[in-house]
Amino acid sequence: MPAVGGIGPADGKAYPGNLTPFVLVTCMVAAMGGLIFGYDIGISGGVTAMPSFLKRFFPSVYKKQQENSTTNEYCQYDSESLTLFTSSLYLAALASSVVASTVTRRFGRRLSMLFGGLLFCVGALINGFAQAIWMLILGRILLGFGVGFANQVIYVLASHSI
Repeated sequence: MPAVGGIGPADGKAYPGNLTPFVLVTCMVAAMGGLIFGYDIGISGGVTAMPSFLKRFFPSVYKKQQENSTTNEYCQYDSESLTLFTSSLYLAALASSVVASTVTRRFGRRLSMLFGGLLFCVGALINGFAQAIWMLILGRILLGFGVGFANQVIYVLASHSI
């Protein structure tokens, strides 16, 4: 029986591999790495559009949004601090994924994933209890470090296990 796409083994035999619990768990862990980014994009996009959030942390954006509702949406969200809040996670994830490879090589995948999860939890707590913009940005940076570590380790896990 040929594999999906019509390309099968040269001898015409079916692929003998089975879906073992280890392969299943590895695939689920690898998929969770991608879900972290998607979840964050969905949450941060929704939060930055909430009037109560803008009013508390980005009053200039809220004021601009309320004054002129006919303005293009991209002009309403024209704020360097809001841009820093949004992009800090992605920049931190990029930077930490470079460092995470060395940490993973030295200390192993398990400790690297634990460290990434710890950073993510601390960042989430700081963002949850934030009282100022600097706390939001610090929390996002820690979230980014956690996401970068987790994604790098998950990539290594998935590429070496399957």
